[in-house]
Amino acid sequence: MTKPLLKSVLPAAFGTVLIGLWYALRFWVIAEERRFILPAPDAVLTAFIENAPYLIRAALNTSQGALLGFGLAVFVSFSLALLLSVSGLVRAALYPYLMALQLTPLPILAPLCVIWVGAGLESVALLTFAIAFFPLVVNTTQGLISVDRNLVELFASYRASRWQQLFLLRVPAALPYFFTGLRIAATIAPIGAVVADMNAGSSIDQGDGLGFAAIIFSSQGRYPELYATAALTCVLGLAFNAVILTLSWLALRHWHDAYEKSDR
Repeated sequence: MTKPLLKSVLPAAFGTVLIGLWYALRFWVIAEERRFILPAPDAVLTAFIENAPYLIRAALNTSQGALLGFGLAVFVSFSLALLLSVSGLVRAALYPYLMALQLTPLPILAPLCVIWVGAGLESVALLTFAIAFFPLVVNTTQGLISVDRNLVELFASYRASRWQQLFLLRVPAALPYFFTGLRIAATIAPIGAVVADMNAGSSIDQGDGLGFAAIIFSSQGRYPELYATAALTCVLGLAFNAVILTLSWLALRHWHDAYEKSDR
Protein backbone atom coordinates (compact mmCIF):
# COMPACT_ATOMS: atom_id res chain seq x y z
CA MET A 1 0.00 0.00 0.00
CA THR A 2 1.40 3.39 -1.00
CA LYS A 3 2.08 6.01 1.66
CA PRO A 4 -0.57 8.52 0.44
CA LEU A 5 -3.20 5.76 0.37
CA LEU A 6 -2.15 4.59 3.83
CA LYS A 7 -2.52 8.13 5.15
CA SER A 8 -6.10 8.14 3.87
CA VAL A 9 -7.01 4.68 5.14
CA LEU A 10 -5.62 4.99 8.67
CA PRO A 11 -7.91 7.85 9.83
CA ALA A 12 -10.96 6.01 8.47
CA ALA A 13 -9.91 2.78 10.18
CA PHE A 14 -9.28 4.52 13.48
CA GLY A 15 -12.63 6.31 13.20
CA THR A 16 -14.36 2.95 12.73
CA VAL A 17 -12.65 1.66 15.89
CA LEU A 18 -13.78 4.73 17.82
CA ILE A 19 -17.39 4.23 16.73
CA GLY A 20 -17.19 0.60 17.83
CA LEU A 21 -15.84 1.67 21.22
CA TRP A 22 -18.63 4.25 21.43
CA TYR A 23 -21.29 1.57 20.98
CA ALA A 24 -19.53 -0.75 23.43
CA LEU A 25 -19.31 1.97 26.06
CA ARG A 26 -22.97 2.85 25.63
CA PHE A 27 -24.42 -0.67 25.81
CA TRP A 28 -21.96 -2.53 28.04
CA VAL A 29 -20.58 0.08 30.47
CA ILE A 30 -23.21 2.77 31.01
CA ALA A 31 -26.29 1.73 32.97
CA GLU A 32 -29.48 1.65 30.93
CA GLU A 33 -31.15 4.47 32.85
CA ARG A 34 -28.16 6.76 32.11
CA ARG A 35 -27.63 5.95 28.44
CA PHE A 36 -29.31 9.22 27.49
CA ILE A 37 -26.03 11.00 28.34
CA LEU A 38 -24.28 9.17 25.47
CA PRO A 39 -26.59 8.84 22.46
CA ALA A 40 -25.66 6.19 19.92
CA PRO A 41 -23.89 7.43 16.75
CA ASP A 42 -26.92 6.53 14.62
CA ALA A 43 -29.14 8.61 16.93
CA VAL A 44 -26.76 11.56 16.53
CA LEU A 45 -26.82 11.15 12.75
CA THR A 46 -30.62 11.00 12.77
CA ALA A 47 -30.77 14.14 14.91
CA PHE A 48 -28.51 15.94 12.47
CA ILE A 49 -30.61 14.93 9.46
CA GLU A 50 -33.85 15.97 11.16
CA ASN A 51 -32.41 19.35 12.19
CA ALA A 52 -30.13 19.88 9.20
CA PRO A 53 -31.63 23.18 7.95
CA TYR A 54 -31.38 24.77 11.39
CA LEU A 55 -27.90 23.38 12.15
CA ILE A 56 -26.47 24.31 8.76
CA ARG A 57 -27.82 27.86 9.11
CA ALA A 58 -26.31 28.06 12.59
CA ALA A 59 -22.98 26.75 11.26
CA LEU A 60 -22.98 29.39 8.52
CA ASN A 61 -23.66 32.12 11.09
CA THR A 62 -20.83 30.82 13.29
CA SER A 63 -18.54 30.58 10.26
CA GLN A 64 -19.26 34.18 9.37
CA GLY A 65 -18.34 35.41 12.84
CA ALA A 66 -15.26 33.18 12.94
CA LEU A 67 -14.06 34.35 9.52
CA LEU A 68 -14.55 38.02 10.34
CA GLY A 69 -12.72 37.71 13.65
CA PHE A 70 -9.99 35.52 12.18
CA GLY A 71 -9.43 37.83 9.21
CA LEU A 72 -9.24 40.87 11.47
CA ALA A 73 -6.77 39.03 13.73
CA VAL A 74 -4.54 38.16 10.77
CA PHE A 75 -4.44 41.75 9.50
CA VAL A 76 -3.92 43.43 12.87
CA SER A 77 -1.43 40.85 14.18
CA PHE A 78 0.76 40.96 11.07
CA SER A 79 0.81 44.76 11.05
CA LEU A 80 1.60 44.87 14.76
CA ALA A 81 4.28 42.18 14.42
CA LEU A 82 6.09 44.38 11.89
CA LEU A 83 6.11 47.16 14.47
CA LEU A 84 7.21 44.87 17.31
CA SER A 85 10.09 43.50 15.25
CA VAL A 86 11.61 46.96 14.85
CA SER A 87 12.80 47.38 18.43
CA GLY A 88 13.13 45.45 21.66
CA LEU A 89 11.94 48.56 23.50
CA VAL A 90 8.69 48.53 21.52
CA ARG A 91 8.20 44.87 22.40
CA ALA A 92 8.88 45.54 26.07
CA ALA A 93 6.35 48.40 26.07
CA LEU A 94 3.50 46.59 24.32
CA TYR A 95 3.88 42.93 25.25
CA PRO A 96 2.29 43.18 28.74
CA TYR A 97 -0.86 44.65 27.22
CA LEU A 98 -1.03 41.89 24.61
CA MET A 99 -0.76 39.38 27.44
CA ALA A 100 -3.54 41.17 29.32
CA LEU A 101 -5.85 40.83 26.32
CA GLN A 102 -5.09 37.12 26.00
CA LEU A 103 -5.54 36.45 29.73
CA THR A 104 -8.95 38.13 29.97
CA PRO A 105 -11.62 35.37 29.80
CA LEU A 106 -14.22 35.56 27.04
CA PRO A 107 -17.17 35.50 29.49
CA ILE A 108 -15.79 38.76 30.94
CA LEU A 109 -15.10 40.36 27.56
CA ALA A 110 -18.50 39.33 26.20
CA PRO A 111 -20.63 41.81 28.23
CA LEU A 112 -18.24 44.60 27.25
CA CYS A 113 -18.58 43.74 23.55
CA VAL A 114 -22.36 43.65 23.89
CA ILE A 115 -22.25 47.13 25.47
CA TRP A 116 -19.97 48.45 22.72
CA VAL A 117 -21.49 46.97 19.56
CA GLY A 118 -24.58 45.03 20.68
CA ALA A 119 -25.28 41.31 20.77
CA GLY A 120 -24.89 39.32 17.59
CA LEU A 121 -22.40 39.00 14.75
CA GLU A 122 -20.28 42.03 15.64
CA SER A 123 -19.69 40.84 19.21
CA VAL A 124 -18.95 37.29 18.05
CA ALA A 125 -16.39 38.61 15.55
CA LEU A 126 -14.70 40.81 18.17
CA LEU A 127 -14.47 37.98 20.68
CA THR A 128 -13.09 35.63 18.02
CA PHE A 129 -10.51 38.28 17.19
CA ALA A 130 -9.53 38.48 20.87
CA ILE A 131 -8.87 34.75 21.11
CA ALA A 132 -7.11 34.33 17.74
CA PHE A 133 -4.97 37.46 17.86
CA PHE A 134 -2.30 36.53 20.43
CA PRO A 135 -0.82 33.36 18.87
CA LEU A 136 -0.63 35.10 15.52
CA VAL A 137 1.22 38.18 16.72
CA VAL A 138 3.59 36.23 18.98
CA ASN A 139 4.57 33.67 16.32
CA THR A 140 4.95 36.23 13.56
CA THR A 141 7.04 38.54 15.74
CA GLN A 142 9.29 35.65 16.75
CA GLY A 143 9.80 34.77 13.11
CA LEU A 144 10.68 38.35 12.18
CA ILE A 145 13.35 38.63 14.89
CA SER A 146 14.79 35.11 14.43
CA VAL A 147 16.45 35.61 11.05
CA ASP A 148 19.88 34.08 10.52
CA ARG A 149 22.46 36.67 11.61
CA ASN A 150 24.69 35.84 8.62
CA LEU A 151 21.88 36.78 6.25
CA VAL A 152 21.30 40.04 8.10
CA GLU A 153 24.99 40.89 7.80
CA LEU A 154 24.91 39.96 4.10
CA PHE A 155 22.05 42.38 3.47
CA ALA A 156 23.92 45.06 5.44
CA SER A 157 27.05 44.51 3.37
CA TYR A 158 25.02 45.23 0.24
CA ARG A 159 23.72 48.43 1.86
CA ALA A 160 20.10 47.21 1.93
CA SER A 161 17.73 49.68 3.52
CA ARG A 162 15.74 48.83 6.65
CA TRP A 163 12.61 48.36 4.52
CA GLN A 164 14.42 46.12 2.04
CA GLN A 165 15.75 44.01 4.89
CA LEU A 166 12.29 43.81 6.43
CA PHE A 167 10.30 42.81 3.34
CA LEU A 168 12.94 40.93 1.34
CA LEU A 169 14.57 39.02 4.20
CA ARG A 170 12.66 39.05 7.47
CA VAL A 171 9.11 38.61 6.15
CA PRO A 172 9.97 35.61 3.90
CA ALA A 173 12.00 34.04 6.72
CA ALA A 174 9.09 34.52 9.12
CA LEU A 175 6.56 32.69 6.93
CA PRO A 176 6.94 29.30 8.70
CA TYR A 177 6.32 31.01 12.05
CA PHE A 178 3.42 32.95 10.57
CA PHE A 179 1.75 29.81 9.25
CA THR A 180 2.29 28.09 12.60
CA GLY A 181 0.41 30.95 14.22
CA LEU A 182 -2.28 30.67 11.54
CA ARG A 183 -2.75 26.97 12.29
CA ILE A 184 -3.15 27.65 16.01
CA ALA A 185 -5.53 30.55 15.36
CA ALA A 186 -7.52 28.53 12.81
CA THR A 187 -8.00 25.81 15.43
CA ILE A 188 -9.23 28.10 18.18
CA ALA A 189 -11.15 30.63 16.05
CA PRO A 190 -14.21 28.39 15.49
CA ILE A 191 -14.13 27.40 19.18
CA GLY A 192 -13.93 31.06 20.12
CA ALA A 193 -16.84 31.87 17.82
CA VAL A 194 -18.99 29.16 19.42
CA VAL A 195 -18.15 30.31 22.95
CA ALA A 196 -18.72 33.91 21.91
CA ASP A 197 -22.10 32.97 20.48
CA MET A 198 -23.01 31.41 23.83
CA ASN A 199 -22.13 34.63 25.67
CA ALA A 200 -22.89 37.40 23.18
CA GLY A 201 -24.91 35.83 20.37
CA SER A 202 -28.40 36.74 19.27
CA SER A 203 -31.24 34.88 17.55
CA ILE A 204 -32.66 38.06 16.00
CA ASP A 205 -33.19 37.67 12.23
CA GLN A 206 -32.14 34.01 12.51
CA GLY A 207 -28.66 35.06 13.57
CA ASP A 208 -28.15 32.31 16.14
CA GLY A 209 -25.03 30.21 15.72
CA LEU A 210 -23.85 26.85 16.96
CA GLY A 211 -23.24 28.15 20.48
CA PHE A 212 -26.80 29.42 20.70
CA ALA A 213 -28.05 26.09 19.34
CA ALA A 214 -26.05 24.18 21.97
CA ILE A 215 -27.65 26.21 24.75
CA ILE A 216 -31.15 25.52 23.38
CA PHE A 217 -30.59 21.78 22.94
CA SER A 218 -28.95 21.44 26.36
CA SER A 219 -31.75 23.29 28.15
CA GLN A 220 -34.34 21.07 26.43
CA GLY A 221 -32.50 17.84 27.16
CA ARG A 222 -32.11 17.06 23.44
CA TYR A 223 -28.76 15.29 23.75
CA PRO A 224 -28.52 13.70 20.28
CA GLU A 225 -29.00 17.18 18.81
CA LEU A 226 -26.37 18.53 21.22
CA TYR A 227 -23.87 15.90 20.06
CA ALA A 228 -24.72 16.71 16.44
CA THR A 229 -23.96 20.36 17.16
CA ALA A 230 -20.60 19.39 18.68
CA ALA A 231 -19.78 17.25 15.64
CA LEU A 232 -20.62 20.11 13.29
CA THR A 233 -18.33 22.39 15.30
CA CYS A 234 -15.51 19.89 14.83
CA VAL A 235 -16.17 19.81 11.08
CA LEU A 236 -15.98 23.60 11.01
CA GLY A 237 -12.63 23.56 12.80
CA LEU A 238 -11.29 20.90 10.43
CA ALA A 239 -12.37 22.99 7.45
CA PHE A 240 -10.51 26.03 8.80
CA ASN A 241 -7.39 23.92 9.37
CA ALA A 242 -7.58 22.34 5.92
CA VAL A 243 -7.56 25.75 4.26
CA ILE A 244 -4.55 26.92 6.30
CA LEU A 245 -2.64 23.68 5.71
CA THR A 246 -3.23 24.02 1.97
CA LEU A 247 -2.02 27.63 1.94
CA SER A 248 1.02 26.65 4.03
CA TRP A 249 1.86 23.81 1.66
CA LEU A 250 1.57 26.07 -1.38
CA ALA A 251 3.76 28.77 0.18
CA LEU A 252 6.48 26.61 1.76
CA ARG A 253 6.67 23.29 -0.05
CA HIS A 254 9.46 24.24 -2.47
CA TRP A 255 11.95 25.52 0.08
CA HIS A 256 11.11 24.69 3.69
CA ASP A 257 12.43 21.59 5.45
CA ALA A 258 9.03 20.85 7.03
CA TYR A 259 7.83 19.50 3.68
CA GLU A 260 9.58 16.33 2.61
CA LYS A 261 9.59 15.07 -0.95
CA SER A 262 7.15 12.33 0.06
CA ASP A 263 4.65 14.97 1.18
CA ARG A 264 4.48 16.69 -2.22
